[in-house]
Amino acid sequence: MSAPLVTILDDEPEIRQILTETLEDAGFRTQSFSRAREFEASLKRVTPDVCLVDLSLPDTDGLSLVHRLALEQGAAVIIISGRAQVQDRVTGLELGADDYITKPFDPTEVVARIRARLRGGPRAQVSSGNTARFSDWTAHFDRYVLEDKDGFETPFSHAEGEVLRLFLESPKRLISRAQMQEALGGAAGDSFDRAMDVRVSRLRTKLRENPKNPRLIKTIYGAGYIFLGDVTWS
Repeated sequence: MSAPLVTILDDEPEIRQILTETLEDAGFRTQSFSRAREFEASLKRVTPDVCLVDLSLPDTDGLSLVHRLALEQGAAVIIISGRAQVQDRVTGLELGADDYITKPFDPTEVVARIRARLRGGPRAQVSSGNTARFSDWTAHFDRYVLEDKDGFETPFSHAEGEVLRLFLESPKRLISRAQMQEALGGAAGDSFDRAMDVRVSRLRTKLRENPKNPRLIKTIYGAGYIFLGDVTWS
């Protein structure tokens, strides 16, 4: 079984070199790019396990790229950026990033964050399988789509898939904010909580839930969330 592939998109050669050396020493395969055009071309040939993306790119807007990656690729997306403002962090997470690391960073922290994503994400191999059926829906985690009873498919992002899988693996049990943070990784705090709320809201929309009275994903105010459906895995 081949080592996980991490792609690095950063226009600073020193950053690319540090990350490449650290990740390869830790047992990962790497590809690095200085321009978004080259990076996106590579995605047509191979899907990495994790994408490390800088926001300050010379040929594209990093946030819009993160959003496309979250919607179109079956890879975890981790932002590595010199933008340290809370709003930048929140925006990145809301657009679908799985984690946000600010520069300057400790390379060993990057390795730890990547390993946390690979352990916790829907790409990880778990006993429950990659297809879950509940209510009138089927969630295909190998293809990142929700299929309704008529066969109509709605894609979901890697980040949304992490949250959905967490719910589907623990139906009818309260999942607290602390449990979500532990399972999904990332720094606890207002930005993490807001990102989780956004992902849950998007999942409810894709599941055609009534936002005022959702049937499946219930908010337990001050405590967390609970998924009320019966779930079977294959």
